[in-house]
Amino acid sequence: MIAESNAPGSLPGEFELIARYFAPIASAFPGALGLKDDVALLDLTPGHRMAATTDAVVAGVHFLPDDPPELIAKKLVRVNVSDLAAKGAKPLACLLALALPRSTTPAWLDAFAKGLAEDCAAFAMPLVGGDTTATDGPLTLALTAMGEVPEGQVPLRSGARIGDRIFVSGTIGDGALGLDVAKGGLGELAAPLRDHLLRRYRLPEPRIGLGLALRGLIHAAIDVSDGLVADLGHICAASGVGAEIQAAMVPMSDAAQMALARDPTRLAQVLTGGDDYELLFAADPSQSDRIVEAGIAVGVPVTGIGFIVAPPPEGATRVKIGDQVAVETILRFAGYKHF
Repeated sequence: MIAESNAPGSLPGEFELIARYFAPIASAFPGALGLKDDVALLDLTPGHRMAATTDAVVAGVHFLPDDPPELIAKKLVRVNVSDLAAKGAKPLACLLALALPRSTTPAWLDAFAKGLAEDCAAFAMPLVGGDTTATDGPLTLALTAMGEVPEGQVPLRSGARIGDRIFVSGTIGDGALGLDVAKGGLGELAAPLRDHLLRRYRLPEPRIGLGLALRGLIHAAIDVSDGLVADLGHICAASGVGAEIQAAMVPMSDAAQMALARDPTRLAQVLTGGDDYELLFAADPSQSDRIVEAGIAVGVPVTGIGFIVAPPPEGATRVKIGDQVAVETILRFAGYKHF
């Protein structure tokens, strides 16, 4: 809850805040009960299971405190939709929890709610509940997204098999490089290239259409949030296998390629940086043509970058980069660690 005295002269009390900013977002979904109850009521299609995921983001950790509030809201929605996409789940609804600094203004909430409403509508994922509170700490936001997926068609992290081909959607490295741009870096790149990287960092494109198109074609999947190497390592650990990829095969945008051409040591950043929210998955090589065609059908390029291999000796890294590159430098970064 957020008491009226928590933000004197600034924000309304909890129930007025919910009614003013968030109930309109939920109004088209009867199961949300107007955000006036303690629960929401959701129906599942027969033969389907619910997929649920939660991501929390903190100012100064996952986004810059002065980022536009509407883009903070959109990124919060999209990183959760990306998790659903990796499981081939169609979005159903979401829950939002906000810990708002006492300095939060109605203008900030207006912009945040506008961005939230736009993306909830864009991904057909209505807001159906949540919680609000005030805090003396940084702005902290958490979204729980729910979706549904046909029984038996969920590509878990643990499903990779030796001999599977490893694929990734879109391009890799833009998110990490975009954070550099947001902090004032990469000034040597042309403005359109910097703008591309910044947009990819602030406004990722969850591959929900591709995730749905890949149902029944793949064995294991994850979205690239912690970094390509780290997230592939998560699949390998859960599946009890190893992986070998070729850095030269990893797809990169023109902006990332230009940044790498100017500073080849950024290869580590590209392969281990997070915030790309592309799909990384493993499938039988016999499905390669169908997978590429699925990507073409939804307008998302898909690239093969390596293979699932036998598990390495105990203590050895599970992800091997086969190119003649500075492997030790790359793997020293390994990807984002939450703790």
